[in-house]
Amino acid sequence: MNDVHTTERSVPTRASDLRSRGLRWAALIALSVGGWALGESVGLTAAGLFSALIVAATLAVTGRGPSRVPRPLGKLAQGVLASAVGLMVHRDTIAALGSMWVPVVSIAAATLVLSVAAGALLALHRDVDAVTGSLAMTAGGATGLVAMARELGGDDRIVAVVQYLRVALVVVSMPMIVTFGFRADTGAETATTTDGGGSEWYVSLPVLALFIVGGTAVASLVRLPAPATLGPLAVSAGVELGGWSDAVTVPPMLMTAALILIGWQAGLAFDRASLRAIGRILPYAALLTLLVGAACAGLGVLLSHLTGASLLEAYLATTPGGLAAVLAVSASTASNVTFVAAAQVLRLVIMLVTTPLMAKAFAHFSSRRRRA
Repeated sequence: MNDVHTTERSVPTRASDLRSRGLRWAALIALSVGGWALGESVGLTAAGLFSALIVAATLAVTGRGPSRVPRPLGKLAQGVLASAVGLMVHRDTIAALGSMWVPVVSIAAATLVLSVAAGALLALHRDVDAVTGSLAMTAGGATGLVAMARELGGDDRIVAVVQYLRVALVVVSMPMIVTFGFRADTGAETATTTDGGGSEWYVSLPVLALFIVGGTAVASLVRLPAPATLGPLAVSAGVELGGWSDAVTVPPMLMTAALILIGWQAGLAFDRASLRAIGRILPYAALLTLLVGAACAGLGVLLSHLTGASLLEAYLATTPGGLAAVLAVSASTASNVTFVAAAQVLRLVIMLVTTPLMAKAFAHFSSRRRRA
């Protein structure tokens, strides 16, 4: 008799649990999509990720959000983002650098060294470990680094906040520096053209699935760190450079969905303790971010000297983040958009490829030091 009553009580309980989880996901989706639409309307960079991160963190801290994003969806989001970056490595853009590719790559490497140094300084804070510090302070590839942070053993909450603090500072300060520092006319006609390229979505999706599944499998076999990111990135970039992509593009709504998933992944991990820790870190991280930005501006002066590019073009080419905003400002000032785009994309790829390797090395070194 008791077993019958227990079964009768458990059925409504399971139903109410399912209803509660459904309502939590519905609220998360609705609020995130609303935030994305609002961000898009005001021109916010990576609006989907920003809105999803803020909404998910708010719901998590108040106890009204889902527990976590299913792991396969997180991996899929990483693969979509990595494929999009790989498809940016166009042959024509890279070839346009000509003899300037050596100084451009050297400056990108110097930016990486600056990022490593800043990450090491951030890791001196008691709330930050070496892996998290290196990922948080890397000057480029914010969405990719947030996506792979947890897989590499870092705290994706801290990485997300610090990375998008950097992006926000760059996006806010860059137009003012260009206008008042360089006295540039930002009302120039843009020289870029759009050919409406890109295959139809039903052609692109199977190719993207091949990039993601095949790239992740190969990267896992050769034991690359963050295989869900580095595998699709390598495969899509190789296909693009080989001229076999046939203008395959990531559908905009798929990209938005991937950014929202990445934002949820980081945001749902927040709690009150993590908010307090990030509050303690933020002033320190902001100072380091400003120092890295100033150092990158100095590298821009060096790049101008080495390549003969104008100081404005070199500044835009070395700005640490905000790729879409950089290209928009570059076009509006009648700068050499091809040069700026090539330098920025090369830096982005270098950061995304090398940072996971360094993070793995930092983790190994830290574990050895703790054992010693």
